[in-house]
Amino acid sequence: MSNGMKELCRLSHEMKLQKYPAVPAEWLVKTKYNDRTANGLTRCVIDFLTFKGWQAERINSTGRIVDDRKTYIDVIGRCKTIGSVQWVKGTTTAGTADISATIAGRSVKIEIKIGADRQSHWQKSYQQLIERSGGLYFIAKTFQDFYEWYNQNFEL
Repeated sequence: MSNGMKELCRLSHEMKLQKYPAVPAEWLVKTKYNDRTANGLTRCVIDFLTFKGWQAERINSTGRIVDDRKTYIDVIGRCKTIGSVQWVKGTTTAGTADISATIAGRSVKIEIKIGADRQSHWQKSYQQLIERSGGLYFIAKTFQDFYEWYNQNFEL
């Protein structure tokens, strides 16, 4: 287990001790983290920043499904469905990062990339916009990478 993951687990356990002071420490179940999937890495980063006292949230940019279908039973007892299902594009900026955070008063955007996943054209443009605006942008491939970047930029 990497140093970053050990620190995340330690912080998680500390938060549980604060939340449940009447429960003996050995009774508290340790949270299991992994950074092998995009969802797992996103959770690691958000929990770490939250435990450190900063604001962090996941950004959902996928849009949504609008289901206009109606199902009814006709006069001879057959079940009929009419209408359609449509995909509605999200309202976020094209290329937006997976995590938006505020750390020590700085706007920070974190893009999660696992394995061979690479930035799209829109994501590169979004990164340039954030950096031109004075914000920080980081591409996290593992939690250890993020942990080291965080320590270089915010832990003095």
